[in-house]
Amino acid sequence: MTEESKKNTEEENVEEEDERFKVVIPEPNRVEMPQPEFSEQPDYLKVFADFYISRFEAADLEIMDSYDGNHNMIEINSYITNNDSFNRSNLVKHVLNIHAKRFEEILANIKDQTGIDPESMKTYEDWNQWYIDRRNDIPQSMS
Repeated sequence: MTEESKKNTEEENVEEEDERFKVVIPEPNRVEMPQPEFSEQPDYLKVFADFYISRFEAADLEIMDSYDGNHNMIEINSYITNNDSFNRSNLVKHVLNIHAKRFEEILANIKDQTGIDPESMKTYEDWNQWYIDRRNDIPQSMS
């Protein structure tokens, strides 16, 4: 073996050792969650959901409970509690994406029992005044 071939053999052995100890880090298999698709909701429903959430945050849903015929409030309230990290506008958007039908059932009960057309209630103040009026209609007890 000549000096040149000996040197080539040593270089090949070093390269083989380098290949054996080379750390191969696989490319991560990333899966991204798709962005939620939000269906467009009518304005009156957005306003009502905003009003409902504000009453929920103030722990003042007693009046609303009388219009809940199918235990919709339990599901809505659980969702609001579990997603309290959202700001109000995002929470309205997300809660309506999941529970719009439940809000509509509550609104249908309000319409049936009071004659109020939910679509005519265009602002938060409209709902707030309606709620105050309902509260004032409750007979007061002297005990």
